[in-house]
Amino acid sequence: MTASAPKFRVKLAETPEELRAAQRLRYEVFVEELGGDGPLVDHAARLECDRFDPFFDHLLLLDDANNGAVVGVYRLLRDDQAARAGQFYSEDEYDLSALKASGRRLMELGRSCLAKSYRGGPGMYHLWNGLGRYVTDHGIEILFGVASFHGTDIAELAPSLSLLHERHLAPEGLRVRAREGHFQRMDLIAAGDLDRPAAMRQVPALIKAYLRLGGYVGDGAFVDHQFNTTDVCLILDTDRLSEKQKSTYQQGLMS
Repeated sequence: MTASAPKFRVKLAETPEELRAAQRLRYEVFVEELGGDGPLVDHAARLECDRFDPFFDHLLLLDDANNGAVVGVYRLLRDDQAARAGQFYSEDEYDLSALKASGRRLMELGRSCLAKSYRGGPGMYHLWNGLGRYVTDHGIEILFGVASFHGTDIAELAPSLSLLHERHLAPEGLRVRAREGHFQRMDLIAAGDLDRPAAMRQVPALIKAYLRLGGYVGDGAFVDHQFNTTDVCLILDTDRLSEKQKSTYQQGLMS
């Protein structure tokens, strides 16, 4: 952390330099820290890239007390942008037919991360404030995207996956499903055998935050050996938020 208090600013990436700064932070988090990789990852330049980057909007959290460094990133893909890309990013993992048939404005979220020294503070709050403004400006009705558990040991993750399936499975009209051939059951431990508090403690903070907002998970997990993660698909229908949840969401949920 910088010696002085952070001075946060949120904006969309507008230049190649800003995009590279986002990709560099993603490299630090997803490649160096979490052990991920991919066909377009540039290890020499330390950039985490993929073919979808040109189609996404990249929401940046900058710290002007640290020379305007990019310290947080969110990647956003509206349905009109996905049409130009040919698909949503997560369609490689999940059948999104239920969402696409809804006729509602969709937006996919991904690659959310903060620099290590900015975690646990107000940084994510500011990033989510920017996300909330973006959603309002574009009339987005359903947010979704894959979120990850670190690692691919299903036995270790079984309690958390089972809890998500039992308590937070999406209703039929919003229930995406992991693609056949990659479908990993989540209902692995019977409800009566679950230690729910222990299982929830192992759920990553980002997933917990969506659940507190009334988010759901799709049917089945996707084990991504390339990124060393086990992914679940999160869905948030803004029409289903309670007034308290809407207030929390509009203020920028995550602190």
